[in-house]
Amino acid sequence: MSLRVALIDLIERDERGQGLVEYALILVLIAIVAILALAFIGTQLSTTLSSIGSSV
Repeated sequence: MSLRVALIDLIERDERGQGLVEYALILVLIAIVAILALAFIGTQLSTTLSSIGSSV
C-alpha cells in the first residue's frame, strides 16, 4: 500500500469518527436540555398539584 493511499484511508476514518462524535455531542446536549426541562416542569407541576389538592 502506498503512502498516499494510507493517508487517504486515515483521513476517511477520521471523518467517520468525527461524525460519530458530533452525533454523540448532540445527543448529550438534548439529554441535558430534557433533564433540565423535566426538573423545572416537575417542580411547577408538583406545586400546582399540591395547591389543587389542598383546595379540594
